Amino acid sequence: MTDVEPLELAPDLRKIYGKLGGDDLVIVNELHQAKGFRKLHIETAVLGSSLDILHAVFFPDPLFDLPIFGVDLVAVPGTISAAIVDLSPVGNSLPVFIENELFKLETPSFKSVRKIPEWGDIFSPYVQFISPRDSFENECFLNLVDQFLKILITYSESIRPDSFNDPKTIERYRKQVYYCFQQKRNDKTRNVLAKIFGLDWANKYIDKVLFDSPLRINI
Repeated sequence: MTDVEPLELAPDLRKIYGKLGGDDLVIVNELHQAKGFRKLHIETAVLGSSLDILHAVFFPDPLFDLPIFGVDLVAVPGTISAAIVDLSPVGNSLPVFIENELFKLETPSFKSVRKIPEWGDIFSPYVQFISPRDSFENECFLNLVDQFLKILITYSESIRPDSFNDPKTIERYRKQVYYCFQQKRNDKTRNVLAKIFGLDWANKYIDKVLFDSPLRINI
């Protein structure tokens, strides 16, 4: 990944403090941009000694034929309780190179596969949403995340942007707006944040930090 640069973020959103059930909550956000990507967002959240969360989404610039990389890990002491990774298409389909590489991956047969939420039509057929059963499955999943990232980065280094008025650019813009809209339907995230910080703050955080839409393209 080339030309990585930091993005501005208000200091009070870089590191956020709260309390839940008597435990201290610390949320840390990092934002960058790079060639082909309008936003690389990594968020970590730690709740006392009982819960650790990693949330990362790499949003492509709609000028580039790149999918959205997303991974979430929820860890409790001793194990990962929930994990999801995907390269989500924002065109009519995944780029051919990425589709072929994902198809060739030897995906482990995880024992506890979780149900995709009803708003999850944004995900690809290669999405993995699981509850790892043991340290072996933890390692397998983390290796899978690494392979998804390598596929994306390899492809991103070889492509060039389309024009602003190219129909493919406009379609990718629309699909990315839809991706963000669907993610905002995840009431679990909103409800937890609202319980700690209030509903107005939760809505603003989701809209401006987690799932902000790309800059509008005149269509």
